[in-house]
Formats: sequence, structure tokens, C-alpha cells
Amino acid sequence: MGGGMIRIVAPAKVNLFLRVLAREESGFHQLETLFQALELGDELVLQPGGDDISLDLGNTWMGPPEENLVYRAARTFLDATGIRTGVEIHLEKRIPVQAGLGGGSSDAAAVLRAMNILFPDRLDWHDLLTLAGELGSDVPFFLAPSPLALAWGRGQRLLPLPPLPRLPVVVAAPPEGVDTGEAYRLLARERGTGKVVPGPEICRVEALSHWESVAEMAENDFEAVILPAHPLLEKIRSSMAGAGSLFARLSGSGSALFAAFMAQEDAATARERLAMEFPHTRFFLTHTLETFPEAFSRPGVES
Repeated sequence: MGGGMIRIVAPAKVNLFLRVLAREESGFHQLETLFQALELGDELVLQPGGDDISLDLGNTWMGPPEENLVYRAARTFLDATGIRTGVEIHLEKRIPVQAGLGGGSSDAAAVLRAMNILFPDRLDWHDLLTLAGELGSDVPFFLAPSPLALAWGRGQRLLPLPPLPRLPVVVAAPPEGVDTGEAYRLLARERGTGKVVPGPEICRVEALSHWESVAEMAENDFEAVILPAHPLLEKIRSSMAGAGSLFARLSGSGSALFAAFMAQEDAATARERLAMEFPHTRFFLTHTLETFPEAFSRPGVES
């Protein structure tokens, strides 16, 4: 049996570029995207205890615990390893939910990492990746060795890349949400049934040696249909782009947007101005990660 307590940060992600490719017969779409993890993150504390999984979300309501990715990740790990003890999990949400920032996926990956420390040497990295892929297409990225990675297929095929220098980022979390299913339907309608969508351009990663090259490639196929359908998001993105940013994009299918800046002062000034211009939208000043955060353990805590 394991012991102790684990504290771990689950970082948000943004899509530096996102291309939606062919639709499979199963209904899933092929994607090509460049993930970048951010310092903005949820915090989880896990420790063995009880006979089952206990999930404390504080004052945050996120539906029945059994449907939460945190709970599902813990259950998946326990089932895969045959461990019969319980685990207590406290989750402090800081990443806006259902915003295209990967909070749920990151939380799930953090639980897998933490559980493998609480109960040492149960699963190797490849086993963890397999479990991560079962939980969701974005989850494996948060177990990757680099916070910058190209993903393709359904998002489960990863190519970790050398991290780029730390960069200030302003993240916008508008009050209105975007339904992912509706985003795909709008995109399919806009493209039409006869349009051929180009395949992946994985070779482009050779140019990703500095942020200026990323800016040249930054794009998101969802913007063509999401921004016209959500005028507030278009206004925010336009203001972000005009605030001295290197580039400003929608993350995932939204509704979160982000802008990258070369200088900390420019990012801080932009955040203040944007917060005044859009008082009902939350703005976060954060940074890109050069390494994923470590999990901190405190051995000897009674369970």
C-alpha cells in the first residue's frame, strides 16, 4: 500500500495552431494541433484513505463526482492496478471550465501521475499513456515529457518538441460558452460535403524554433465559424490582437481566447485595458511553461 500525500498542479493548455482535418466514419475528426501548457493551473491534493474514491471540489459545482474526469482517472488507475484501498482527492479549480483550455484533461493526467507516486512502481509511462488515452484525446499530452507538443490523429499521437522560452500570455474567459459539438457542426456546414480538407503538415514543426515562427503559423480552423456566431469573442480577439500581442487566437473550440506577448510589461498593460473594455470577461496573466510542474509528496502522512 502507498502512503503520504501528493500535491500537484494541473496546468492549462492552449492550441498554438489547430487544424481540423478529415471526418472518420465513426464521427470523430482527425486533427493537427500544437499544444502549449501554461502556468495557470488547477491544484490537486491526493492521499490514501477510506474504502472508495472521495472527491472534494470545495464550492465548485461540476456535476455528479462519478462523471468528473478526476474521479474517472482515479477509478481507472485503481481498476488497472488492482489496488483496493480508497483515495481522497481535493481539487481546487482555477482553470475556467469548458473553455478549450484542457482543465479536465489536465486534472485527469495529474491524478494518474499522483496515483503512480502514492502507489509506487505500479505502472510504467507507457501504461499511464494507455490509460490517459482511454480517458480523453487531450489527456496524454499532459503526461508528455515536454509542455510543447504536436498532436495529430484524434489528438492521441504526440510528438514532444523542445520547449520555447517562457513567454507572457493573457487568457480571456468570456461569460458565454461554446458547445464543442455545435462547433464541429458549424465547421462541417461551412466547408460543405464536397470540399477536400488537406492532410497533416507535420513537417512544419521543423520551423518551430522561436516564437516568431509560431506566430506565422498560428491559426485555428474553428475561428472561421465560432467568431461570426459569437460577436463578443470576435471583439475580444480583435482587441487582443490590437493590444501589442505577437498573436491572438481562440483556444480549442473556445470560448477561451489567448494572446502571446514578447514583454511582461506589455502583457500586464494589455490585461488591464482588456479588463476595463470587457468587464464581464475574466482575464488571466500567465506564462508558457518550459517544463511541466513536479508533483510534491509528503511521506509518512497517516491515511
